[in-house]
Amino acid sequence: MASPRTKLWLIVLAVVGVVGGLWLVTAMRPSDESGDAVELSGPMPSLSGPAVAGGTVGPDLYRGRVVVVNFWASWCGPCRREQPGLERLWREYGDGGVAFVGVNFRDDPAAAREYVREFSVTYPSVVDADGKIAYEFGIPYLPATVLVDASGQMRYRLLGAQPEQRVRDHVQELLASG
Repeated sequence: MASPRTKLWLIVLAVVGVVGGLWLVTAMRPSDESGDAVELSGPMPSLSGPAVAGGTVGPDLYRGRVVVVNFWASWCGPCRREQPGLERLWREYGDGGVAFVGVNFRDDPAAAREYVREFSVTYPSVVDADGKIAYEFGIPYLPATVLVDASGQMRYRLLGAQPEQRVRDHVQELLASG
């Protein structure tokens, strides 16, 4: 049987564990709970590598354009909810100075190709098998969207599944700011 002192230490450790866990959960949530964008600054990390649907993705695809970078995975339910809206926006803005690039995060290659087929995704997605691209962009969880201005500066990060209109509003703002 444990001594009273040992029991006390176990209780203290349990309390510290619970408090630490609550702090971690709070720290991992988006800083803006209203769903609005978190402002960013700094140059966009390079996006290059093999594409989910074949071929490669590189800077020539997006240089000098407003860029919508969406981090997704086939196993992510919220990613599935927002994908149709992202595809509609790509079709709306693709010829107007806006590039869309998906980043397929730590996914099964066959499942990722099926996702692209299922949702008729026509913009390219780069494979991020080891999570390095997401790390460079500071992405804490999926889905996440980073909006970049035409000069290559990151401007906003949207966490969680986004309404189509919210993404459209940010794209319009970045296009207007030239």
